[in-house]
Amino acid sequence: MEGKLDASGRRFAIVVSRFNSFITERLLLSACDGLLRTGAHKKDIDVVRVPGAFEIPTASRTLASTGKYDAIICIGCLLRGDTAHYDVIVNEVTRGIGQSAQETGVPHAFGVLTCDTLEQAIDRAGLKMGNKGFEAALAAVEMASLNATIGLHASAGKQKQAPNRSRDSRGKPLRKCSR
Repeated sequence: MEGKLDASGRRFAIVVSRFNSFITERLLLSACDGLLRTGAHKKDIDVVRVPGAFEIPTASRTLASTGKYDAIICIGCLLRGDTAHYDVIVNEVTRGIGQSAQETGVPHAFGVLTCDTLEQAIDRAGLKMGNKGFEAALAAVEMASLNATIGLHASAGKQKQAPNRSRDSRGKPLRKCSR
């Protein structure tokens, strides 16, 4: 099994850090472009802005817990400084995003740049090395598709049983809103 690059009928949230916005805005535009090119509609893409990268996991977890999204795209830019602050933040952001994905079952695409220099960040935001926002969007689309495929295969063996009330029409687990 593998996912397809088809975002049709799926909903996505993009959590983007305002810190280093001259980089993150380029990543955001490319992530939106990637979603639209694979069939998503603008109305099915929600953008949530957070102050910095450290806040990305919390917002991602909250969004994933609503059950409204097929995947979450996390966008930020961390630049190494002269203190240990960079290492602490990188570790916490990475751990938090991964933990949110594992605990909610909603795919989270990692579009957080962790660079030593501003030049590296610029290169990864579309100058020399492609755009990591676009790549994160494609990963989110593929993983959302794969989740649906796995859900459909799992429910195919239960066709003769009573309908599974814990899954939606696409085989995805139902989640209650956390309001």
